[in-house]
Amino acid sequence: MKKSYWLLLAFGVGLLVLSFTPLPDLVGLVGSNGSRGGAGAQASGGSGACPANAPEARLDFTLKDMNGADVRFADHKGKVVLLNFWATWCPPCKMEIPWFIEFQEQYGEKGFQVLGVSVDDPPERLPPFAREYGTNYPLLVGADRDDVQEAFGPIFGIPVTVIIGRDGRICKRHLGPVGKEQFESEIKALL
Repeated sequence: MKKSYWLLLAFGVGLLVLSFTPLPDLVGLVGSNGSRGGAGAQASGGSGACPANAPEARLDFTLKDMNGADVRFADHKGKVVLLNFWATWCPPCKMEIPWFIEFQEQYGEKGFQVLGVSVDDPPERLPPFAREYGTNYPLLVGADRDDVQEAFGPIFGIPVTVIIGRDGRICKRHLGPVGKEQFESEIKALL
């Protein structure tokens, strides 16, 4: 999809999120420690483990990472996976990335993996971004991969974050920015 389309959608989602965010939470959302928020929508409520009726995630996809290597989603079955759909130009996406880096460092050895799917950036934009942010997880090229976006969507705006349990089921799905504590609580419940 075109960048202008995604920009318009991200802007619209951002306005929608901001319109329903009480002022104290908004201050926390952009606060200096970056640890508050909670403006995200999730499919399955609460922060507990995966619901019994959680749908199976499609793990039959292979995407190229920013260096051109194949990354197979199926290779991560058995881990808790945070699958994040984002773009380099998206402010709410950039807000969440430092948290994902921290989670990867803290929980990676416990069977956790972050996969970042850039929805419309060309591959050459990802390495400079990764260096600037110090990402420690794969940044995947998702431009022109509507099949992947549809499998975990619908994705009407970004960021969209899907948390997949060890058994390959979609346990949580968030549209828009979510607070660090909420993400961490959901991850820890599945580890």
